[in-house]
Order: sequence, then structure tokens, then C-alpha cells
Amino acid sequence: MARIALDAMGGDHAPTATIAGALLALQELAPEHGIQLVGRPDVIRAELEAQLAGAAPAVRDAAAQRLTVVEAAEVIEMTDKPSVAIRGKPNSSMAVGLRLQAEGQSDAFVSAGNTGAQMAASTFILRLHAGLNRPAIATLFPSAREPVVVLDSGANVDCAAEELVQFARLGAVYAEDILGRSNPAVALLSVGEEPEKGNAAVKDAHQTLAAAGGLNFVGNVEGRDVPMGACDRGPVDVVVCDGFVGNVLLKFYESVPKLIFGLLAKSGVTKEQLSGALKNLDYAAHGGAPLLGLKGVSIICHGKSSPEAIKNGILVGLRAAQSRMSDHIGQRLASTAEGATR
Repeated sequence: MARIALDAMGGDHAPTATIAGALLALQELAPEHGIQLVGRPDVIRAELEAQLAGAAPAVRDAAAQRLTVVEAAEVIEMTDKPSVAIRGKPNSSMAVGLRLQAEGQSDAFVSAGNTGAQMAASTFILRLHAGLNRPAIATLFPSAREPVVVLDSGANVDCAAEELVQFARLGAVYAEDILGRSNPAVALLSVGEEPEKGNAAVKDAHQTLAAAGGLNFVGNVEGRDVPMGACDRGPVDVVVCDGFVGNVLLKFYESVPKLIFGLLAKSGVTKEQLSGALKNLDYAAHGGAPLLGLKGVSIICHGKSSPEAIKNGILVGLRAAQSRMSDHIGQRLASTAEGATR
């Protein structure tokens, strides 16, 4: 049995989208799994009643049995500084939801709220695995092959070479546990395939990764290789970069469907004709991105998440909890540190 804590107050369209997403998730989750709706009880219960009005008795029964309301009096706004999540609003839906997991009362946390606040609160409450400097956001990017894990996609704007190497190990475990990739190919995003290309951090990280054991490091890749899911040397499963580059790439990806729809609309092709083919470019199809490196599960959803995106974020949280991905990351980091001291 898994218990997924959902920040019912987080996101641009909360609580309507979050509650609707939770109800959608119940339809796909096995009966033994439950969802904890964290936030202001009166608001949550009113929204639940409104959305369940006229629902079939089986749907209402499932909601009553598998949804739990957990009180959190405060809400972190999108404009709040990250430090507010730790010191300013200790009883926020985000902080309370994360503490549930830290206290063993929950197995994963999902939020579409303030990303900076979630990163700060997750790091403070759940803590990082030994040997890590920072957590990283791992985002699935669709490609012509299979989805590619890109990290960091926004948590850390500036990164040292050591941190890029850590991200490579985090991404490899994610690809193994969540995507089922055996011996995933890991690459560094740079301005050229040659080892000497890139800024100082990328060049130093390349040297370290090329000499490191336990990773299938395939060298540098360029931006054009990410949509292909491969480079001249073969398929790529994990692409490592700092959060500045990763977030720019992510926002570019999000704009591609609108660009394609707009161009083809001028040629008479309708959005409906293309929507199926391009659905994997929609962030809602992937739901949420895990914050890797924590001693727990914290899933970051897009601030504009729809009910479908929230549902998929909950499913990502369940997979991360069931696969024990966080434990595997800790074991991988420990074995790496042990090998380095020999």
C-alpha cells in the first residue's frame, strides 16, 4: 500500500485541478493505494463535494474510502520566496505534506506549487543523501526514440563539475528504476561532441565521467541530439546539464507544439488532426518531475498543471515510491564513495 500526499492548494488552478486530478488518479491506482489531500479542509471538502455531485455511487465510495484530508492552514504563493517554505509558513500545505513523509505517514509528495519553495522545503525536511551537494530536477523529454531524462532542468542555475557528475549518477538510477532502462547511456550536453568543448565545468565533468566506473558514459551530445534521443555513437538515455541550460531547453520544448500547430494551421491542417501525434510533447502527458537526491520522493508538477497532469504526477510519485528509487540512489552514491576511497 502506498500513500501519496498531494498539495491540494498548490498550482495556478488549485484546488479545482488538484482535486480533479486526485479523482482521476483513483480510477487508475490499485484499490490499496490512497491519496492524502493536504490543505485547508473547508476548501478541499467544498471542492470535493462540488466535483462529486451527480457522480456514481461507486465513485463517491472510492473517494470516501481512499481520499484523506490533512489539515494545513497556510498556503505558499507562487510569488513567495523559497525561504518562506521553511521559516515563514511552517504550516503550509507544502511543508505539512513533506513532513508526513519524513514522519513515516506518507510515501511520496506531489505539488504544482512554487518550485523554488518545494525544492527548499524538500531539502530541509527530507534531507539529501550523503555525498550530494544539491538535488536536481529530472524531466522526461520526448524524442524520436524513447523519452530522454534531462537533469538538471531548473533547480540549480550554476553548477560545478562535481555536481554535474552527481547528476549523472542520479539520472542513471532514474532511468533504471522508472524507465526500466538497462545500463542507460549517459551524456553531457555541450556545444560540441569533442571532450575539449564546453565551459570549464562541462570539460572537467567530462574528464571525471570518462574515468569513472559504474556508468555508461558516452561523452558529449549537442542540443540537436536531444530530440533524436541519440547521437552518432548510439542511443542516449540521460542528458546532464546545469539548471540554467536545462530550463531553457525545457521551455523551448514546451513551445514546439504551439509553433507546429500555428505553422500547419496556415496550410489547412487542423489541431485535432495533429494532437494525437504530438501529444507526447505536452507536459501533462508526463505529469511531474522528481527532485532527485532526496531521502524521499518529491514530485514537481508544472504550475499550470491540468487535472490530467496532476493525475500523472501522482502516478509518477507512486512509481518512484514502489521502485524504492531513493534507496537505490543512496546505495549507488555510497558504493561510489567507497570505491573512491580505496
